[in-house]
Amino acid sequence: QGCHYTSKTYRQLLWRFGIKQSLSRRGNCHDNAPTERFFRSFKTEWMPRSGYQSFAAGVEAINNYITGYFNRYRPHQFNKGLSPQKAEAEYFKTYNEVASFS
Repeated sequence: QGCHYTSKTYRQLLWRFGIKQSLSRRGNCHDNAPTERFFRSFKTEWMPRSGYQSFAAGVEAINNYITGYFNRYRPHQFNKGLSPQKAEAEYFKTYNEVASFS
């Protein structure tokens, strides 16, 4: 919530481009932690240092990272080393087993 994010000039620029600003509550750094962690992983694991050749190439690469790698294969510490898809499958397997005993 620094002055550069709350300045009138900056907010007008966001408005002009149709960008909705999201600021967390003062003193609460945990609001954006999952998003910040995702972008850290993306930048260090996938994004080329020199950027992408074109906008379309960037869109394709980002889509491949999210749907092809991050969700399917990349292990996540929060999920006990499982990818999001595997963790979700395990959850629903357990949920269905528990539900069938009811």
